[in-house]
Amino acid sequence: MVDNNQEIIMDRVPAHVAIIMDGNGRWAKKRFLPRIAGHKEGMETVRKITRAANDLGVKVLTLYAFSTENWKRPSKEVNYLMSLPVTFFNKFVPELIAQNVRVNVMGYIDQLPVKTQQAVKDAIAKTANNTGMVLNFALNYGGRAEIVSAVQNIAQKVAAKTMDVTDIDEQVVSQALMTGSLGQYADPDLLIRTSGEERISNFLLWQLAYSEMVFTDVLWPDYSAEDLKYAIIKYQQRDRRFGGVQEKESE
Repeated sequence: MVDNNQEIIMDRVPAHVAIIMDGNGRWAKKRFLPRIAGHKEGMETVRKITRAANDLGVKVLTLYAFSTENWKRPSKEVNYLMSLPVTFFNKFVPELIAQNVRVNVMGYIDQLPVKTQQAVKDAIAKTANNTGMVLNFALNYGGRAEIVSAVQNIAQKVAAKTMDVTDIDEQVVSQALMTGSLGQYADPDLLIRTSGEERISNFLLWQLAYSEMVFTDVLWPDYSAEDLKYAIIKYQQRDRRFGGVQEKESE
């Protein structure tokens, strides 16, 4: 049980925090509003949590913004979701620059509407010189598709004889994934999912192998800096052994 008065140990803040932002639709339904109202409010939460994570010293904040499966939703909702990156970046890039936050986007960006692609490219370019936290959006992203793409890229190198089959190891696979550019921070230390669901929904399937997971009933539009702090305190209470044991346990 986490004590609400407990403070975060600043030198043990997770370097990479990933969040499945769930519950926008339910938030809207509870208020008798259309689903897009929940997505609009969720965008404001992205702004608040980005600032909070940056203030805490998180190195990478990865947000699951749109999955490869989300195209199955009603076209009106999909069209609105595709407009959100344009709105978000137009409003908040100056703020991100002021906070020294660098934008990164992973996913199948070339399949997005042209306006969305341009907004993404502009945000990445405008924040490219920032040296602080990386705000990493997973946009049109799916974990299984990512692994398939990585395997195809590696197979092409083997076929071209620029790589031998025996060269393939975990590091080679990790670098071939969409998080490869994040280097030492490629794998999340902490995964948070809002809205009470307790599954990873095709998100970072390789990278989450040893991540700590915190699930909360709070709907994403209601998620606050205090909720993030609570999740990090829970993370700091965990004993991360990566498959090993503590010395006292092994005696």
